[in-house]
Amino acid sequence: MKRIYLLLLFASSALSGYSQALFSYGNTSVDKEEFLRAYNKNKIDVPDKEKALREYLDLYIRFKLKVKAALELKLDTLPQLQYDLQSFRSQIEDSYLNNEKAVNDLLKEAFIRSQKDLHIIHYFIPVDNNSNPEDSLKVFKAIHDFFKKLNTTNVDALKEAAALNIKQSDFGFITSFTIPYEFETLIYGLKPGQYNKPYRSKSGWHIFQNKEERRAVGKWKIAQILIALPPEDQIPDVNAYAKKADSIYYALKSGADFATMAKEVSDDKITFQNGGEMPEFGTGKFEQGFENEVFKLTKDGEIGKPFLSPYGFHIIKRISHSPVPFDSEDLAYKFDLKQKLQQDARINIAKDLYLKDILKQIGFKKTIQVSDADLFKYADSAFKNQLNNTSDVTIYPISQKVLFTYGKTKAIGSDWLNFIRDYKNNTDIYRNENYSDLYEIFTSSSITNYYKKHLENYNADFKYQIEEFKEGNVLFEIMEKNVWGKAATDTVNLLKHFADNKQNYLWGASANIILFNCTNKLFAEDFKSSLKNGKDWRLIVEDGGNNLQADSGRFDLTQIPIAIDTKAPTGTITEIIVSPADGMASFAKIIKHYAAGIQRNFDEARGLVINDYQNILEEQWIESLKKKFPVKVNEVVFQSLLK
Repeated sequence: MKRIYLLLLFASSALSGYSQALFSYGNTSVDKEEFLRAYNKNKIDVPDKEKALREYLDLYIRFKLKVKAALELKLDTLPQLQYDLQSFRSQIEDSYLNNEKAVNDLLKEAFIRSQKDLHIIHYFIPVDNNSNPEDSLKVFKAIHDFFKKLNTTNVDALKEAAALNIKQSDFGFITSFTIPYEFETLIYGLKPGQYNKPYRSKSGWHIFQNKEERRAVGKWKIAQILIALPPEDQIPDVNAYAKKADSIYYALKSGADFATMAKEVSDDKITFQNGGEMPEFGTGKFEQGFENEVFKLTKDGEIGKPFLSPYGFHIIKRISHSPVPFDSEDLAYKFDLKQKLQQDARINIAKDLYLKDILKQIGFKKTIQVSDADLFKYADSAFKNQLNNTSDVTIYPISQKVLFTYGKTKAIGSDWLNFIRDYKNNTDIYRNENYSDLYEIFTSSSITNYYKKHLENYNADFKYQIEEFKEGNVLFEIMEKNVWGKAATDTVNLLKHFADNKQNYLWGASANIILFNCTNKLFAEDFKSSLKNGKDWRLIVEDGGNNLQADSGRFDLTQIPIAIDTKAPTGTITEIIVSPADGMASFAKIIKHYAAGIQRNFDEARGLVINDYQNILEEQWIESLKKKFPVKVNEVVFQSLLK
């Protein structure tokens, strides 16, 4: 947590440019652009701008002094910090390899499409890519004749499809990101009732019909109890299973706890231990009949009547419904769409555009020293000879010839030949591409790898972010070394500080309580019910697994997530409080109340004493750093920040 706090607080950069220096420390200066970049990333609206700037300037100077001390000790060369920096770089560099405008256009498109769900019928003829021209022509004619018939009046599409051996599928309702992008784009271009012209993919010919549209329904959270049917070959007595489902339903309507019943009787082996709770889902996740039963539930907590599916009888309980946001600036929804976009094939559109951008930035130039025919001929020879245990690629005439130049480097024939060997031997990525496609992959990967290694030279924002992380890391190390670790282990001075300042370590209003923190309100209600019924809290915690944490002890009432009435009698179990940030639900059982003003002993105050002693050590250290690296603030430049 300390590391995260520091990284958020000091979003800095070592780049100073040529603007006026705002302050200096020792022989190092910081310009106002760097300071403002950090300030603007952390500022909040305040009535007194000058006061806020001066307070942040003081924090920033202290930060810079600590970082300088850390760098003088060469803490940035520690193996763990080097590893952390490289890991961080790997995590963020891909986000800088996209065309921002293209990404935003794709996000806008995904948002617009997400506003409605489409009911899609699919017609398909598979195609064998190795088939002869006559067979390919027959398929082409069949799908186009079928398309013409679909656009005539009173046609029986299902009958016509069967007659032509065209496969028909009902996709149910779909929305953005539920089917491949190439099909999604076709489908969202159709009006209700309309068919697209026959479309050829790698696997065959496709026709889609937009049968109907609806406003996007959003996402649902439900729990279910499943009474599974045996395999069809065992000819189950469906009525017996229906009666069992009905008896469970009536028990639930009479007050039985859904989560408890799910644990005891549900045949859903994935969800029963979780009280039947299923992962949140949206359009296209389940078949339409199941979705329709979910839609019948109009309020949270409502339990539907049993219904039959191919899997058995389902009893479902609505937990929550999240509608699709209709505000394109909804930050949480934009983040969700962007996450989906980054994992979807359509992101390659933005990456391809970005590749064109970086070709210009790094000065890519193709030579004419080697013809395509020789490139492909010797690539084939190098790969085949490798299979015959001949591994030296320098024997080929093209090995030392320059294929293209970029940045401060060049790609030669041996690079291409080695790439072919590595790529074609990697069964995880090789897909029988031809040499022309492989050369494009070789070129783009060479360029991208070079650009990634030198991103700081081409992207200022990336350079800033890397410097921020590096400085935050060394700051954490120096603080641990000079303040946090030293304070925590200096027992003698901690005891002395406590003895000299006992009046600062009094209890506020407090209580002995058992505090329960649950992953959601549903579990909290279940655990609270068990506690009310007299079950030992330790057994409740044991049964709760990862869904429950509990702690017993004396707590200052201002330091816990729930409100406790100081007049509530011993044994009271409080109301459940749900955190809006993460959905965590908390409640407590009161054991004993204490009035405010009681003296803490050292063990009870230890955490507070350590915190205060850390502040003392930090101030002493800062004063010594200011003597070593004298600080000077340019007041004229500071005043320019207020304009």
